[in-house]
Amino acid sequence: MNEQLLSTLYTASTWVIPALLAITLHEAAHAFVASRRGDPTAERLGRVTFNPLKHVDPFGTILLPGILLLSHAPFLFGYAKPVPVNFRMLKKPRQDMVLVAAAGPGINIALALIAGLLAHALPLLPPQAVPWVVDNLRNTIILNVILAVFNMLPLPPLDGGRVAVGLLPDFLAVPLSRLEPYGMFIIIGLLFILPLIGSQLGINLNVLNWLLSDAFDAVIRFVLRVTGNT
Repeated sequence: MNEQLLSTLYTASTWVIPALLAITLHEAAHAFVASRRGDPTAERLGRVTFNPLKHVDPFGTILLPGILLLSHAPFLFGYAKPVPVNFRMLKKPRQDMVLVAAAGPGINIALALIAGLLAHALPLLPPQAVPWVVDNLRNTIILNVILAVFNMLPLPPLDGGRVAVGLLPDFLAVPLSRLEPYGMFIIIGLLFILPLIGSQLGINLNVLNWLLSDAFDAVIRFVLRVTGNT
């Protein structure tokens, strides 16, 4: 087995667990809060569980991130099976929509904090295991912060868009909510198409990087400071 293949397998092994937990537990948190706030839809489908396998999407959770990782793409992207939520069945639809939406990014921040705390247990491990565990913990922090920050963009159907719709006054919330059918097309355009066009023109059109890089860095610093890591 050549050195490059070994390096690729090692890298993949340090991303699999962080990616699986970050993506699937994000959806599990939505299901859990929706169930507690009165919507039984996710519970009937067996989605109110923190078992990652119940939330795995074969393409979005496994195949797509794997292809991007093995092809050394400059970004990692993936998703789990979306949790169906009937907002009309929530006890207080508008307020509870905010709680359901915020639960996903919230669990991602919690996972990043847990990874930061677990770093203090590294001296207890056999020396040969430490580098692999360090890489897993680092990737857990990075992935979860990326997911939390990205999903809090105020654009439906992202979580931040639904939080904004729930909190904004009607004259702003209504037109924002009408973007939801087009939201994923806008996201794909910002994430893939604009940077591709920019690379052809020699112009940096990575708009999401402009918008999110400072927030990402700030949340990473927060996680490291709170968990006592440098």
